[in-house]
Amino acid sequence: VQLVESGGGAAQAGGSLRLSCTGSGYPYIWYCMGWFRQAAGKEREFVSAIDRYDSTSYADSVKGRFTIPKDNRKNTLYLQMNSLKVEDTAMYYCAAAPRVSCTWRTRDWNTWGQGTQVTVS
Repeated sequence: VQLVESGGGAAQAGGSLRLSCTGSGYPYIWYCMGWFRQAAGKEREFVSAIDRYDSTSYADSVKGRFTIPKDNRKNTLYLQMNSLKVEDTAMYYCAAAPRVSCTWRTRDWNTWGQGTQVTVS
């Protein structure tokens, strides 16, 4: 099982970025897929998730600004980030879990990507 993220970089406050995560080696369509982030000196935190039924969930801090579309044909998950804030600066990680219901707890996710840095100024 492998997850590879891309699309991070620098953006100005109020701008947008789109992260991508391509998975391989597992039945992608049946998994929970999600995004977490970790700012310098802080614990990894939940950002958003989407389950096999395309039900989505978001952290309060990103609700209304971020969306989590996915393309099952391409085994690719996205994180569309709009109205970026300085406090969105973090390393962003894609995650997968063989669960029916997605959770916000990092311990419930068993596969992680290498991370992609997002810096907002």
